[in-house]
Amino acid sequence: MNFLENNYLDYLDGAQLNYLRCSLVGMQCDFLIQDLVPTFQRNKVVDLTTYWIYGDLAFLIPASDETANIGAVVKPFQWPVWLGLGLSIAFVIAVLNLIQRYPEYAIETIVRQNEKTNQTGGRLRVTKWQTGKQYLFVFGNLLSQGGFCPSKWLPYRLVTGVWTLAAFFFVQAYTSTLITYVVTPVHQPLITSAYDIAERSEIQLFVRKAGTPDAIISNKNNTGLNLKLLERLNSNPNSRCTFASDCINMVIPGSRNVFVDASIYLQDAIRDGFQKTGKCNLQIAKGTFMPVFSTFALPKNSPHTKSIDQGLLELQQTGMIDYWDLWFRPMPPQCTGNVHSGKQMPKNKLKPLSLKNLTGAFLVIAVGFGLSLLAFLGEKIISLRESRRKHKQTSTGKQ
Repeated sequence: MNFLENNYLDYLDGAQLNYLRCSLVGMQCDFLIQDLVPTFQRNKVVDLTTYWIYGDLAFLIPASDETANIGAVVKPFQWPVWLGLGLSIAFVIAVLNLIQRYPEYAIETIVRQNEKTNQTGGRLRVTKWQTGKQYLFVFGNLLSQGGFCPSKWLPYRLVTGVWTLAAFFFVQAYTSTLITYVVTPVHQPLITSAYDIAERSEIQLFVRKAGTPDAIISNKNNTGLNLKLLERLNSNPNSRCTFASDCINMVIPGSRNVFVDASIYLQDAIRDGFQKTGKCNLQIAKGTFMPVFSTFALPKNSPHTKSIDQGLLELQQTGMIDYWDLWFRPMPPQCTGNVHSGKQMPKNKLKPLSLKNLTGAFLVIAVGFGLSLLAFLGEKIISLRESRRKHKQTSTGKQ
């Protein structure tokens, strides 16, 4: 049996059909080894075997740089929870203030009535409740610092007890979830799916000219996501590369370029780049574009089609094709985990935390210190004004 192998064609679909005719008929070839995507038009020209590759169209992106983990302090809860917490704080402070002011108002009313009827020889001294103590109690429980509850009135104690219990559950849930986000890797990928390409104008998409992704995206009947991707391709005249290597060379660290092709070819590009530079500068985005299947080709009505189909099915069932793929095309282990390191981390060794993991916590501390400093400066300014005013009054009284 005569074989003809061609792993990468860069022709239009019509040219591919002519190539198949020339290969299988003009050259009297019995078997064409190529990653052929089965189509109705190709099936008219040649016999297509059963699928021998089940893969996906995926996105090749630059390896993401490490970023500061600023959002770790707010990620444990979604925004409705934070909004509910803020409203709860305001509500509890307001309720405590109203409950405390009610007995004060009652005592003041009694004092005024006694003064009018001259039933008391002197004035009853009313101790005013300071609202600042309520703030300290509410926020002190949230910060696990506790708080002093001076009132012995039962309604007041009930509200503070409920708030203490709620703050306990909130703090425990927050701190236990915060650890997860603090130790999360701080490098975010450029994209996670094709929708990121469609929605973000700074990302440029590249495809191999007349390849399968280009044919799918360039379909005139496309709507929705594929239509947006087509508009992104047409916005750049250089988005279609003649050779796959040209597109891969455009995906460099720090760029916003994305190349879409079969995932097995993208793995080859990652492995070749690692062998040349010793670093994993490329990675495959988590989200895939669409599944693809590849077949072999034989002349129409070939007597070998049935036997080759049976052989491919047996290889699929035994897992030999997947095993061969891992054997002949191994991925560097450094490029399957920490893409920024040239050394493989031991399996049982945990990666130590860096300052970037704790950036969010330090940012909160900095904001707290800044607010405390402003409050301190405000108190000093008010204190100086009060001292000067008292000094003026004293000087005027002596004169």
